[in-house]
Parts: sequence; structure tokens; C-alpha cells
Amino acid sequence: MKQEIIDLYDEYTHRPLSRQEFLQRLITLVGSAAAASALLPLLESNYSQRILADDDELFSETISYPGANGTMKAYVARPKKRKSYPTVVVIHENRGLTPHIEDVTRRVARAGFLAIAPNALAPLNITPKDEDEARTLFTQLKAEDNLQNFIKVFDYLKTRRDSNHKFACVGFCWGGAMANNLAINVPQLKAAVAFYGRQPKAEEVGKIKAAIQLHYAGLDTRINEGIATYEEALKTAGIAYESYLYEGVNHAFHNDTSAARYNEAAAKLAWERTLAFFAKYLR
Repeated sequence: MKQEIIDLYDEYTHRPLSRQEFLQRLITLVGSAAAASALLPLLESNYSQRILADDDELFSETISYPGANGTMKAYVARPKKRKSYPTVVVIHENRGLTPHIEDVTRRVARAGFLAIAPNALAPLNITPKDEDEARTLFTQLKAEDNLQNFIKVFDYLKTRRDSNHKFACVGFCWGGAMANNLAINVPQLKAAVAFYGRQPKAEEVGKIKAAIQLHYAGLDTRINEGIATYEEALKTAGIAYESYLYEGVNHAFHNDTSAARYNEAAAKLAWERTLAFFAKYLR
């Protein structure tokens, strides 16, 4: 698929463009409405590709906890054995708590952690009918309330007997930016992993107490503009960090429900590095 098509879809999902403008520009690129329609399933998420929720080795549930501006909800998964586990907060993209992110949460649990994925849209009390509506709903979130809603998940986790209160987080895209912000605002975090996430303000990086791991896509020019400044701030502050750039892959390369952007080799390597990072700092 031509890179300009993927770049257009990235612009659509992050500016965002209206659905109509996106489709009109896509038709112009590919030459016809029929060709555009054929490409859409490759660009948009196909949740039928996810691993099934049934897993005899895992315990899972949906919980609620008090947020800054309403009730937050979250999906939880862990190994079935009852004991206290190191705990990872999984942070979704700008589509809310999708089946894909629930699946990623189960992947974390399979690696021996208590995993919890809060839903940023929960306080709105609206279930989006599709990804377009979900992205629109994100424009209604107030940044400070939203940050506090994710900070408050750690207060909730302290009440769980199946958490040993050793905390980390991992986020993707919108969630990658949130992972970086949680590292600044949650001093008890031991590790934070950001996949192609917007970088925090350099002047705030010195507040970070966690070890940081960063994953970037080589073709993701929008996000990659901030790499050098962030890394320089991390070095200046003496913060332990790892940074990886996966050449020739696109933003969202870890999302295996998006055929056009998913890259199996990069996704596998990045995930292995993520789990090893958690094992190093949480065990």
C-alpha cells in the first residue's frame, strides 16, 4: 500500500479529519470510490482478528473506581492463581477501550502480571457505535480531568489484594502520551513504556522517577519530531531509559487488528522488549 495512503489515514485518525473529507481524499489518491472501499478494511481495525477472551489460565473482570469527573471503568486480567502480582496499567489509543486493548491486557496477564486497562471515555456515559464516534468523543475530554482519572487508578489498585503495589504502565499512541505523563505525575511508577506516544514537555521530565522505554516507528514523522528533545531531557535528568526506532514501519505497527499498519516482526520484538523491561523493574 502506498505510504501516502497510510499517512492520510494517520492524519484522519489524529487531526482528526471528517469522515467525508478523508474518503474524498482517499478516492482522489486511489482513483475511484470502489478502490477506496476495497482499501478501508485494510486501514481500519478488524477486531475479529483478536485472540478470544476465553482463557482457562486467566481471571478477568470489569471494575469501576471513582474518577475526577465521574465513574471510571476498567478491564482487569491476571493469572488465575490467587496471589499478589506486579501490576501494569494498559492505556488505549484514541478509540477508547477496544477489544484489541482488552486483548493486549490479557497478553500482559499471560506474562504473569495483574493488568488493568481504564477506559478514558467512561465518565461520558456514552458507548460509541464505532471508531469515528469514539475519536470525536475524545475531543470532549478535559485534559486535567483525564490525567487525574488515570492517576486515580493507582489509588484503586492499592485496595486490591492481588496487586503487590509494584506499578508500571504501557500505552499506545494517545496512550503512549499518557504513559509519558503518568511517569511525570505518579512517583510510585517503577517503569513506563510508550509506543509511538507524544513526548512530554522537556521541563517536566526531571520529575520522572520511573525507568522509561520508548518505541517509535521509522515512518512516523509526526511523533518522531519530538524524540531528540525528549531523550536529551532524559539524559540531563539522569533517568534510566531505552529508546528503539523500528525502521520502515508505520505508526500503530503493534496493532494487529490494522492490516495496513501492523508489522509482525517489529511488533513481536517491541513486545518482547516490553515484557523484559517489566520483568527487570517489577520483579
